[in-house]
Amino acid sequence: MKNVTILPADTYVVVNKTILNEEDKKIITMLYQPIIGSTAVSLYLTLIDDLNKIQIMSDDMTHHHLMTTMQLKLDDIVIAREKLEGIGLIKTYFKPGNINNYVYVIYSPVSAHDFFNHPILNVVLYNNLGKTEYNKLINYFKIPYLSLKDYEDITHSFKDVFSTINGKSEIVVNDIANRNQNKLSLTGVVDFDLLISGIPSDMINEKCFTNDVKELINNLAFTYHINDFQMQNLVRDSLNEKGMIDKTLLRKNCRNIYQLDNGGNLPTLIYSKQPDYLKKPSGDNSKWAKMVYTFENTTPYNYLKAQYKGSEPTSRDLRLLENLLIDYKLNPGVVNVLISYVLKINDQKLNKNYIETIVGQWKRLNVETVEDAMRVTEKEHKKLRKLVKKEKAIQKPGKIVKEEAVPAWFDKEISKKEISSEEEDEMSKLLEEIG
Repeated sequence: MKNVTILPADTYVVVNKTILNEEDKKIITMLYQPIIGSTAVSLYLTLIDDLNKIQIMSDDMTHHHLMTTMQLKLDDIVIAREKLEGIGLIKTYFKPGNINNYVYVIYSPVSAHDFFNHPILNVVLYNNLGKTEYNKLINYFKIPYLSLKDYEDITHSFKDVFSTINGKSEIVVNDIANRNQNKLSLTGVVDFDLLISGIPSDMINEKCFTNDVKELINNLAFTYHINDFQMQNLVRDSLNEKGMIDKTLLRKNCRNIYQLDNGGNLPTLIYSKQPDYLKKPSGDNSKWAKMVYTFENTTPYNYLKAQYKGSEPTSRDLRLLENLLIDYKLNPGVVNVLISYVLKINDQKLNKNYIETIVGQWKRLNVETVEDAMRVTEKEHKKLRKLVKKEKAIQKPGKIVKEEAVPAWFDKEISKKEISSEEEDEMSKLLEEIG
């Protein structure tokens, strides 16, 4: 990040790095604008309008053109540009000269789905709008629910419809326009020159501050609201005998100082519930639907606390929740299903390595809803049980394999069962205690 004095005569070129459509403009005005403001949105749309007819690259223009078009001072335009850079909508490149030259590279906004699942953008949007306006946006972008349970998939595959013929192979076409999004950057949260200058050089290894370590420090500083001087002390306390930063210890130290300043609480993510647009529509009174509702409308922290019979979960288990929500970006309701499943089949123990194996599969399968998590869990567990039974039958023929405890949603008939009044009371009580 470099601060450069900009003048009205300085020129710029706009380069379109992506494919923009009308839906993108709705996302910009409805989701991004409450965060970056109307001036930044206006600048983004103005830069798009500066592109030529084929929407790839603009002619050379001056910043005076932007000032007259937008009726803004240059300082206000620079502030708006920096907001666009920070949120990942543009990148800025600079070349000095008698007249300085800039290149503004345009990127697409993230999809509404990714926006509402983002651990930072989603929270900031909610805080800026409030619950009522936020829920209106959720309803606007929500996809209508249609159960396909009673339908058969009769879609034809590519090979069913098309056949190949002899011809030229390995045709490669480069530089075709594609939809590109710029990664939201958290660089610059910490002033590393200031941080490093306050640590004696004989305490740190020259290879201590790698790019990965700096990224971790920036993320921790942002997540736990830690300033440069606090981070300086936390880093010093996290150095090992080789002068390298112990990442696990640094995470722990940052977490501890946050809890100390916030009455023992952790960042808001572990207190979040499943996003509304990923919830099952109401109306179903089956036991399955009530279980889904419980997972969706309980925060991971409160769900885990309920498994502790109301006692405070251990710091180790709370860190595991944080990792699932912040590092792996699982949705809160999905985390609840995962916790429920692992505790049930693993004698009430949360085995970190086992959980991470499941998480890896769920991320590859793009598991986002509570129902998806419940169905995938049941399917994979049954496959595993068949393999175990087969192996034991080979090793000890005739021996009966003891059935292990499994979650209630593994019951085939659960989606048809009406929930009993006793179960209704039990779940209502649970939601009152942990909601």
